[in-house]
Amino acid sequence: MDFKIVSSTIGKQRSACLVVGVHESGKLTASAKHLDKTSRNHISKILKQGDIKGKPAETLLLHAIPNSDADRVLLVGCGEEKALNDQQFHKLATATARALDKIGVKECVNYLGELKVSGRDLPWKIRQMVEATCDALYRFEAMKSKKNQRPASNLKKVSFNIPGTANRTHCRNAAKTGLAIANGMTVTKDLGNLPGNVCTPTYLANKAKAIGKGNSKLRISVLDEKQMTALKMGSFLSVTRGSRQPAKLITLNYSGGKKNEKPVVLVGKGVTFDSGGVSIKPSPAMDEMKYDMCGAASVLGVIATVSELNLPLNVVGVVPACENMPDGDASKPGDVVTSMSGQTIEVLNTDAEGRLILCDALTYSERFKPAIVIDIATLTGACVMALGKHATGVLGNDDDLVDDLLTAGKKSNDRGWPLPLWDEYDAQLKSNFADMANIGGREGGTITAACFLARFTKDYTWAHLDIAGTAWHSGARKGGTGRPVPLLTQYLLDRCKP
Repeated sequence: MDFKIVSSTIGKQRSACLVVGVHESGKLTASAKHLDKTSRNHISKILKQGDIKGKPAETLLLHAIPNSDADRVLLVGCGEEKALNDQQFHKLATATARALDKIGVKECVNYLGELKVSGRDLPWKIRQMVEATCDALYRFEAMKSKKNQRPASNLKKVSFNIPGTANRTHCRNAAKTGLAIANGMTVTKDLGNLPGNVCTPTYLANKAKAIGKGNSKLRISVLDEKQMTALKMGSFLSVTRGSRQPAKLITLNYSGGKKNEKPVVLVGKGVTFDSGGVSIKPSPAMDEMKYDMCGAASVLGVIATVSELNLPLNVVGVVPACENMPDGDASKPGDVVTSMSGQTIEVLNTDAEGRLILCDALTYSERFKPAIVIDIATLTGACVMALGKHATGVLGNDDDLVDDLLTAGKKSNDRGWPLPLWDEYDAQLKSNFADMANIGGREGGTITAACFLARFTKDYTWAHLDIAGTAWHSGARKGGTGRPVPLLTQYLLDRCKP
């Protein structure tokens, strides 16, 4: 997809399609008003006929506009005439992309950047429109024998009109950033959407190597089970005992900053299929447990984005990858395992396996002498119950880091919500037979899971993102979302600022 920044008079703009806005009151946006004037009130006449009401995300395609060099005009409903919020604007951008996809045009010029969005500038709007366009046009047909059952989009070029040239460089950079984030989200979505018999731990390792190929700033390493045994990763290895797929510990080391600059370490849960193990899950929707590696997929997506943008900082991705399957050698409820840190864990539920692989990966992360460690995991169904499918759960041992992540979520329109990490919750992990249990009961399940991880992060600044509700859609829209690639990328972008 090619995104351009242009400055032109709409009445003289040649294009297969122009995109302009109309409010619910019937008032046209500035560009639409100019086009209406040059076309001798052609658009106003359409509005009076009631073909479009201007409701949010409503669209109407017009042909043969008088005195216009454009083949078509797409009217987009913008709701009431007031400043939009972030979510409303993203909804309009998505509806626009879907309408253009349906029309089948190869290129268009989009004038919706002139809409007012509360507290947001033009570059922010450009970036959001780029991300929304790529997301709306995303296809996943890798596993279909007949490709293009949903035809590939004809749309190849989108130009965003801006007033004058003063802001052109910032808008170009915003489009470049939006495209890099969208590309990272595609990496994440593709990996999540692959079935568990294809996207195995070995597949993830090979994908990491492919991302690093030809990039002198990116080094990839993969540890096997023998090497992890030597590191005494007893907690991680206890999860993979029931699987015939060998576990992998994947590291992606991006060196874009100064040599001695401490890195940001991103740790992504990579359970490529989670049956629950001996504590087996109910059968309905168990197929969606192929998405239990979306934390890992998001780490690969962020590293791909960071590499594309050539960001001036050091980032390390750590991905513990395995399957959780029932087998005669699988872990059993009541087993006690020893983590890499030396702490012992009573496994009361084998379906609480994500924290068992993450805890050893978090301990392993200490060797990179990190400035910050952030883990990303589809960790708890309790997070879905608490926050639904809209917000990522954010917890951590440092209030400033949590605040920075929440701010990045708001900026990127990939929002999170904070949850407490209090000692009262940590007490729920008490075990009579080990240093801790791997579950803390039904109450506060998202928080007690984070409390478990916190016991392995005492020597550095750490935050935890629970993406169980935000990593994928269910139902008719079933598929990976690519979240939280925008949030994490924005956090890293903010760290690059002087």
